[in-house]
Amino acid sequence: MAPSSSSSSKKQAIVYCEGSPLWNPDTYLADAELHARAEAHLANNDLQSAIAKSFSLRKTDTYTYHAIISVTLPEVQHVVSLGSAHGLHSWYYGEPPPPPQAPTIPDADVSSNPANPEPSALDSKPQSRPKPPAPPVLPPPPQPDIDAYLSIFSPANSAPTSLRNFTSNAKKGSLRREIGTYLTSKRFIHPSLHSTLSIPRIKPNKPIPTNPYLTFQSWASRNLEWAGPSPSSARARSSSHHILPILMHHFGCACPSHEALEILRLLAAGREIIDMGSGNGYWTRMLRDYHAFHASTSSKTQPTAPLPPITPVDSAQSVWRTTWVPDTLITDGASYLRTTRSGAKDAVLLLVYPIVGGGLAGGSEGGFTRGMLDAYDGDTLAVVGTQNHNGYTGFRDMTMDEFMAREHGGEWVKVVQVPLPSFPGKDEALYVFQRGPRAPSPLDQRPVDQGKVENT
Repeated sequence: MAPSSSSSSKKQAIVYCEGSPLWNPDTYLADAELHARAEAHLANNDLQSAIAKSFSLRKTDTYTYHAIISVTLPEVQHVVSLGSAHGLHSWYYGEPPPPPQAPTIPDADVSSNPANPEPSALDSKPQSRPKPPAPPVLPPPPQPDIDAYLSIFSPANSAPTSLRNFTSNAKKGSLRREIGTYLTSKRFIHPSLHSTLSIPRIKPNKPIPTNPYLTFQSWASRNLEWAGPSPSSARARSSSHHILPILMHHFGCACPSHEALEILRLLAAGREIIDMGSGNGYWTRMLRDYHAFHASTSSKTQPTAPLPPITPVDSAQSVWRTTWVPDTLITDGASYLRTTRSGAKDAVLLLVYPIVGGGLAGGSEGGFTRGMLDAYDGDTLAVVGTQNHNGYTGFRDMTMDEFMAREHGGEWVKVVQVPLPSFPGKDEALYVFQRGPRAPSPLDQRPVDQGKVENT
């Protein structure tokens, strides 16, 4: 759980990982040898050892990871060992076959006495509707296609160029072509921002901050045979895999990509970013590291300027095994924006995996996102959430861009929608909206072939 922000006369040491009191995110992120050992375990599909080594867990660790299901590390490792048995790797489904025809009820013979026809025996029994057939499971994508999908999110590549190559190099009618076409249709950078958001490839001699979530997420895609979301994956039943609670507890609900972190940094343009609903603070930590990285590389030619603050705010209603930052503000988000920050007019507002609410979750459906927008007076809103209609984030029946167009279309302009490395069965993206003088003209929202205009 995120640490409390309340002051105390006795400063207590923060436990960043439950069950591992000496683990520290600074030491972990800087330990290249430890990351290499974890990757070696993942290469052998040994998730349990990779997590245990990364977070200094005891061999007798019995922590229960509560999420959509409750699991322990040994239990998850056993499920990993089962491979694709029991449909554990079934992510893609074909078009369902046509439903069977309902039985035809013959007309009663009323020729002998049309005024008082005898009731038919069929009429007296309720007719059950035939159950619609389930869509067929498609074969999993080959590993080269999975690697090509993951290359889209590699800092060594240009994301738009990699996506274009992923699609153009796919066979016609293949699952890979379907995935690439779908992701291309969703990807959007406002034409006026192509130059600003042309993210250069990272050179090997200039390593960027470590993003271990991407390492574990990439392994999960390979192990679970996932090459990205598509209409075929949207036909799947609402389910996930036992691995997901492990990654969520240690890293968070959604994995940041190099492109997403750079987009947020560039559009913030030196302003504060408020990470609202920051959870365990992983996105806050990555954003801070990226700002520090660019400050250190530019300090050789320019005077060192103070780093723009990344402020994590959370209600602490959720429990996390790992915490990545020590300074999360525990408070109600809307009250913080409206009262403490007077609308936070000069800050960027970031919502990572905003809750849907309503029902057993409490509150009203979509109430969290609407409440943040009502309390925010700034001009740049970034949201990390689903880009299909699975109802995991924000709203049950619409995506974030659909909500903004429906309820705020005359005020906010969508400037960014880029895919994120999604856990198998999910479909996640970074959205950015702007308003006021900072927003570009809403007249031209047409996507273009960004692989030709962005850095390749």
